[in-house]
Amino acid sequence: MADVLPPFLLLTGASSGIGREMAIALSRRHRLVLAGRDRERLEATRLACESPEQHLAWCQDLADVEGIAASLGARLAAQPACIEAFVHCAGTLSVLPLRSITAAHAQQVMATNVLSAFEITRLLMRKDVNHKRLRNVVFISTIAAQFGAKGFSAYSASKAALDALMRSLAVELAPEVRANSVLPGAVRTPMTAGMFDDPDTATRLLRDYPLGVGEPRDVIDAVEFLLSDQARWITGQQLVVDGGRTANISA
Repeated sequence: MADVLPPFLLLTGASSGIGREMAIALSRRHRLVLAGRDRERLEATRLACESPEQHLAWCQDLADVEGIAASLGARLAAQPACIEAFVHCAGTLSVLPLRSITAAHAQQVMATNVLSAFEITRLLMRKDVNHKRLRNVVFISTIAAQFGAKGFSAYSASKAALDALMRSLAVELAPEVRANSVLPGAVRTPMTAGMFDDPDTATRLLRDYPLGVGEPRDVIDAVEFLLSDQARWITGQQLVVDGGRTANISA
């Protein structure tokens, strides 16, 4: 029975930003389970995908980690399907100085950015839920997981934890499952529009990025590569996609 269930790719953060554009691009080759917390925007993403009738929506606030197992399990049971690939693109970013970060805020960032990825992967490895069909995991991290930045302490800590989780999964789940991370630099999205609108910030970014700032397509191409058979011998790796920013010692 498990062998005949249709294979899907689960994509979190699909209702906006890079996640939405990634959903549209991936829909050309994959049947998708699109995850997001805004039902209306999630449905808009599904309808924008190629062959929208082939894709499913899963509305879930990933900050509610304890509710993920029951919610995703029920979604997969309602529309019999198996998840063969999982791309965790969901993330929350609030630039705050340390003195303004509360324990509750830090916990919410950790829940959305890393604990939800842990819980989803754990669930997808359960034979009674996903029939051992998971083969590929890609986490969207950030170069801020490797370098310090003012106001990024909670965000950077969560993404560094996500990369550490990825490396452990790569070892523990091999050879059946490959796990990797993509670490983008500055990318133009609706969430970062304000940053690029500031003339001083825009000038600094153009100066510090040898190849200029990125577009969502740059991140999507890296994800599609890691999902493909061309990356069959790659696991446990952090693929930096940053236009040369982290190589620029003069920045």
